[in-house]
Amino acid sequence: MMKKITFILSCLFVLSGKAQNPLFIPDTIVGPNYSLTMHKDSVQFFPGKKSYTYAYNLNKYLGPTLIFKKGSVVNMTVNNQIGDTTTVHWHGIHLPSKWDGGPHTPILPGASWNPQFTVMDNAATYWYHPHMHMKTAIQAIKGAAGLIIVRDNIEAALALPRKYGIDDIPLVVQCQQYDSLNQAMPRGMQDSTLLVNGTKNPFLNAPAQVVRMRILNASGERAFNFGFTGNKQFYQIASDGGLLNTPNLITRIRLAPGERAEILVNLTGMSSQTLNLMCYGTELPIGVQGGPTMPMPPGSPPMNSPLNGINYDIMKINVVAPTANPITTIPSSLTTNTVYQANQASAFRKIRFTADSAMVMDGPFYFNDSTFDMMRIDYHIPLNSTEVWTLVNKTMVAHPFHIHDVQFQILDRNGLQPGPEDLGRKDVVFVLPDDSVSFITKFEDFADDQIPFMFHCHILMHEDDGMMGQFIVSTNPLGLIENIRIQNVSVFPNPVKTLLSIESQNDSFTKVEVIDNLGRLLWTQKIIESKRVNVDISNFDDGIYTLCIYTNKGVICKKIIKN
Repeated sequence: MMKKITFILSCLFVLSGKAQNPLFIPDTIVGPNYSLTMHKDSVQFFPGKKSYTYAYNLNKYLGPTLIFKKGSVVNMTVNNQIGDTTTVHWHGIHLPSKWDGGPHTPILPGASWNPQFTVMDNAATYWYHPHMHMKTAIQAIKGAAGLIIVRDNIEAALALPRKYGIDDIPLVVQCQQYDSLNQAMPRGMQDSTLLVNGTKNPFLNAPAQVVRMRILNASGERAFNFGFTGNKQFYQIASDGGLLNTPNLITRIRLAPGERAEILVNLTGMSSQTLNLMCYGTELPIGVQGGPTMPMPPGSPPMNSPLNGINYDIMKINVVAPTANPITTIPSSLTTNTVYQANQASAFRKIRFTADSAMVMDGPFYFNDSTFDMMRIDYHIPLNSTEVWTLVNKTMVAHPFHIHDVQFQILDRNGLQPGPEDLGRKDVVFVLPDDSVSFITKFEDFADDQIPFMFHCHILMHEDDGMMGQFIVSTNPLGLIENIRIQNVSVFPNPVKTLLSIESQNDSFTKVEVIDNLGRLLWTQKIIESKRVNVDISNFDDGIYTLCIYTNKGVICKKIIKN
């Protein structure tokens, strides 16, 4: 209760200049039953008009931290009281697509959603936020987000700080732009208002011992190059999806929107000293929001945030007396991660990040020249398929790529071994302009022929503008939907050389797809109430393909041979 009172008082305080405010620490909810009510609220971030916000439960901004235990069954209840349709996506959590919280599972105003699933993830820091298509940015930026901490037996056996809010500190870092009426701008690229756990100009009283910080970049677009004053060294112990094999000694860690990291900073013997958590923006490359500002084409919205390309403070840290039984050492080893090898892959996919021209800086951006379509499945992936995905950024802007359902391991960046920032289990990777990044993952445990998983850029306005795709994981050997409700459909000739004809005696077609034997969508066409369709496959290579025919009664897939 005292945490809530502290936060409310800090929010009601009219902030001015560099007045320091105690860092708010979100309350926790421990399962197996979790209840989240998303509601409208407001916070006095600036003098004058209050900023309208979204929040969960008793908070005025953000939501409580959810504590999961690996192997437990959790029962979630999400109640939507914001007066608009929303979703809640459990970012980084491995679970069935029907509970993933993507845009295909909306929660209507006044309605509740009750996902139930077994926690299968390794100990790490995850998070939750809305994922309603074209509304993700405004809902998340206004405060609808919160952390998830997963604990497991491997992490519990290590001598690590885990006193939540004391030596184990959650840090939800955001940078946002507000308009002249003090309202958050989902497309604001002059972002300069820093919030940590919803606190402006925060300070933290940290004990003089080893302190763990769980850092989430929850910004709409800004990347941070985190470090401490005086280039103080610290250890990264976990990335998005779990512990590293060994602690990684560093002075910087770059996190793009959606990425998380757990670090250990040793404050032993530093009682009464101060230091700052900083962003070293001078070290970020061009093309990264947070690095040097690039010239914009005429007519483009400004991107010249005063924080671009400079070093600045994020949070002041006052070192106070150590706690009882403090952690004062760093473990030499953490876990043993299973690493897939490229020769284990059964499929290889390439996704190009593209735009209408090389001069586009503010979007829209695309995957493989296609904007998002709720009705188009980009990939059909067989259950238990191990795959290598290669991401090639052909734009002038860096993009954080996020995939739902799985954690992956980065194989290479521009053909070179991954660096320290790419270690561990990941669900977001930052792809710089002209970079090529390959990762490997396995699509296991969950299959659903109807509800897809998403992949997208985690710059929220890029996602809302259509830089997103979707895939279905299926138990069918080719990852394809089969539905015998459609009868009397003829496909001829088969084998076919050039023109394939499809006829129905009863039902009109709505869409036709051609998919190769790796589950890649090669051709699709929407159809308006027709019982006959011709498909020109003269440019296809000889081989076996799958034809999927959709009507308002279902879908049927048939093998065709091109020769």
